[in-house]
Amino acid sequence: MSVLVYIENREGRFHKGAFELVSYAAKIASQTGTQAIAISIGQVEKDELIKASKYGAARILSVSDSRLSTLDNSAYAAVLEQAVSRESASIIVMASGFTGKAIAPRLSARLKAGLASFATAIPGSYDPFVVRKKTFSGKAFTDIEVKTPIRIITLSPNSFGLHESPVTAEVIDFVPDLPSTVFTTKVESAEKFSGKVLLTEADIVVSAGRGMKGPENWAPIEELASVLGAATACSRPVADEGWRPHAEHVGQTGKVIAPNLYFAFGISGAIQHVAGVSSSKILVAVNKDPEAPIFSVADYGIIGDVMKVLPEMISAAKDLKAH
Repeated sequence: MSVLVYIENREGRFHKGAFELVSYAAKIASQTGTQAIAISIGQVEKDELIKASKYGAARILSVSDSRLSTLDNSAYAAVLEQAVSRESASIIVMASGFTGKAIAPRLSARLKAGLASFATAIPGSYDPFVVRKKTFSGKAFTDIEVKTPIRIITLSPNSFGLHESPVTAEVIDFVPDLPSTVFTTKVESAEKFSGKVLLTEADIVVSAGRGMKGPENWAPIEELASVLGAATACSRPVADEGWRPHAEHVGQTGKVIAPNLYFAFGISGAIQHVAGVSSSKILVAVNKDPEAPIFSVADYGIIGDVMKVLPEMISAAKDLKAH
């Protein structure tokens, strides 16, 4: 038996989120007397793969089939299904991001495995198998029991943290049997963003909404993000209007994030938006409307015009960095 953890790479490199997943899987493995086995899909060098052992991966399976260079839900699920069989895995761990949302339900159906999505903690017990997860759009938590022999957990980002537990690991080239029929998605074009902090892994996020009044007023948001080393984000109406790319949309229908610090400039605080950012450790809201719903969930609030507040915050951030 083992715990299988799927870790994503970005252009051949692992980032914080991948190592958080390995840390989480290794903790479960230590509590159940098994091993954490990591699996990576894509072209990743051995020196990079072995980094997973620093966080407790006893073995790393590397799948480098060129046909898997872009996400294909069916093909990726087939790879993981075969890895589960190879490693006799009874618990599968992956991230609660776009890839997890795409693959986990399909893998659940293929394995007849119970799925606990958006988990926020290590299972409270293993017999019965009980996991705590978010519910009601992140407003509450519930403990659910998974009764199937194989269980799948998708972990909410930044909910467990990084925990080093170095082990001696081996890297194995895993070649699953993938007939052409499992490839069901054709990618005609792709846009890649570089030089920016990845939104789902950022410790600080600077976000804005329709209170900015137009895309031409976004320069202060980007400047504050640059000073703080933060990622930029936006509300859904902003993305729908084309002011900002949809890749920056956070909320229930966009990216669900959990940074240490989240700034909401000119965002009213609709329930759909709050659902995507409610796990932020500290939320700072700036809005000229004292009745804006965002203030009910904010840790700190400033009632004022964002165009006047932003320059002051940028100046203060620069002074802080200078010292």
